[in-house]
Formats: sequence, structure tokens, C-alpha cells
Amino acid sequence: MAAPNWAEQVTAIATAVGAVGLISAIGATFFAARQVREARQTRQAQTAADFLRRWDEDALVETRRLVAGYATKEDLRAAFNRFREANAPEAYVLYRELDYFEQLAALERLGAVHLDLIDALLGVRLVDRWDVWQPSVDDMGDDVYPLFRRLAERLRATYRPPAA
Repeated sequence: MAAPNWAEQVTAIATAVGAVGLISAIGATFFAARQVREARQTRQAQTAADFLRRWDEDALVETRRLVAGYATKEDLRAAFNRFREANAPEAYVLYRELDYFEQLAALERLGAVHLDLIDALLGVRLVDRWDVWQPSVDDMGDDVYPLFRRLAERLRATYRPPAA
């Protein structure tokens, strides 16, 4: 058996180097994909933390206190309609919560926050808040706060009450 000639040796070395390069490129691609996934998860966590922080800020606490002052959702609806008709400051305080949930739903729709994360953090509370607000929103007209409405419907569909 004859020893490989110079051309065969160069071809073998180039093939080996090419294979190592290809394996390295594949590894780098997987690493980059993992980094992108981790960055997305970090961004979602930061967005979720921001929304949780906003929920406990004075402005939304003031809104929740105002809402809690009404015995029923129908009482809230009547008061909100009066406030809106009079262009009263209370109307703008109440809009805060509606806007908050509409913005959260928009972020979910655009993929900035995953539905599972919203469900874990708010879940049935978001559905309950929609139920409180629905009569008021319905009085505002067609297709008002549509993202909040759809998000509540989606969460309601996934909600399973605990077994008794």
C-alpha cells in the first residue's frame, strides 16, 4: 500500500478542518439560539415585573379603591357613566385600570408577555376584573377595550376551579 501523496494529504486535512468548522458553526448557532431564548425570557420577566409594580403603584391603588366603593358592577357602571358624561376627574381615575389591562393584553398579543405568565400572575383575578368592568365597557360602545375582553375570555377558557 502506497503512502498518500501530497494532494491527498492536503485534501484530508482540508476536509477535517472543514468538518471542525461546520461542527463549530452548528454549535455557535445552537448557542446563539439559546442566548436569544434566554434574552426573550429575561425581557418577559422584566415586563411582568414592571406590570406587577404598576399594579401596586398609587395610581392603580387609587383606582381599585374607587372601584371597591361600589357594591355591584351595576353601581360601578352607573357611576362611571355619570363621571364620563360630566368629564369628571373620577372618570380618568377609573380609566387607569381599563387601560392597564388593555396594555397588558396588547403586550401578550404581540408576544412580549406569554399567556402562561399572565395566567400564573393574575389568572382568575384578571377574569374577575373583566366581569366587574364588562357592563361599563359595554356601555361605552362596540369594540371598546377589545384586547382586555379577549384576554379575559382566553383565561376564562383555561381556568379550572380547584377540586372540592
